[in-house]
Amino acid sequence: MNCKKLFGKVGVVCCSAALLFLVSSKATANETAQLTAAPNVPSPVAKRGPATVVVNFEAKEFVGDLAEGKKYKFWSYNGTVPGPMVRVRVGDTVEFHLSNPKTNVQPHNIDIHAVNGPGGGAAVSTVSPGETKVFQFKALNPGLYIYHCAAGAIVDHIANGMYGLFLVEPEKGLPKADKEFYVFQSEFFTDGAPEAGFNIEKGLAEHADHVVFNGKAGALMGDNALKAKVGDNVRIFFGNIGPNSVSSFHIIGEIFDRVYSEGAIGGSVNHNVQTTLVPSAGSTIVEFKLDVPGPYTLVDHSIFRVAKGAIGQLIAEGKENPAVYKSLSDVHVDPTKGGH
Repeated sequence: MNCKKLFGKVGVVCCSAALLFLVSSKATANETAQLTAAPNVPSPVAKRGPATVVVNFEAKEFVGDLAEGKKYKFWSYNGTVPGPMVRVRVGDTVEFHLSNPKTNVQPHNIDIHAVNGPGGGAAVSTVSPGETKVFQFKALNPGLYIYHCAAGAIVDHIANGMYGLFLVEPEKGLPKADKEFYVFQSEFFTDGAPEAGFNIEKGLAEHADHVVFNGKAGALMGDNALKAKVGDNVRIFFGNIGPNSVSSFHIIGEIFDRVYSEGAIGGSVNHNVQTTLVPSAGSTIVEFKLDVPGPYTLVDHSIFRVAKGAIGQLIAEGKENPAVYKSLSDVHVDPTKGGH
């Protein structure tokens, strides 16, 4: 089945530029954005007025590890899945550069959900191999936004790994956190080849072979587990691209003190939340304080997805806190293994 025939009309975006417009790559800018690969998060924006922030992305097609013994033909931004996290401040002007090396095969672009303008930037950023495009937009609304490729049929570009998080801080920034992490959930539909590619039939049937955090099974396990200390106030920026499924994000052994539902900043904040729903192409921000040392397991509590890879760990180090949690039997908790 040809996914371009199925989705080609969806992939066409309006070319009217409206609030979005092309700018010269020689334009003077105040600063270049710090970009970080998951699970790392860019530093909070310094206290300053609105600035022009240059963001540099490069599309990269490569073969990498999806699970143990399984290779996949990824399409990506800057060579990582998910792509880099970007952090700006409301009122900033973003000058976005997207390059597509000659070594790639596919055209690519970017739809940033933080953009107010046709296609979220896709209308003016499509680049064939060997091209670079630049566009500019003003960050009008604070929040945690998804970005993704919207070229061609859209579905294959998303399913192959072209997505990430774009944070627009409020004017006075976010409250201080001791630790911040970038976690992103995604599904993969593979064709079974030794170097697997995307299978459109599985995508249409919504039968994912893999559901993973940060681009591959085990990305947040073992030596790659998140690390924090007892007493830390932890903030997780969590995204879910789908492409099909809603995530039931939960941390075994923790309760979210605050949840910024759907990544919205400036609206209502939910308190004392056990599990939060994150829609396809949506996000959330969760905050919690670690009271007790040990392993905490991140899951999509649509629990069969754990067997497909939707699991990670946060290891809290520090002194025991028997006033909050203790065994009344002679049971030892292995600090490298988690919940239930």
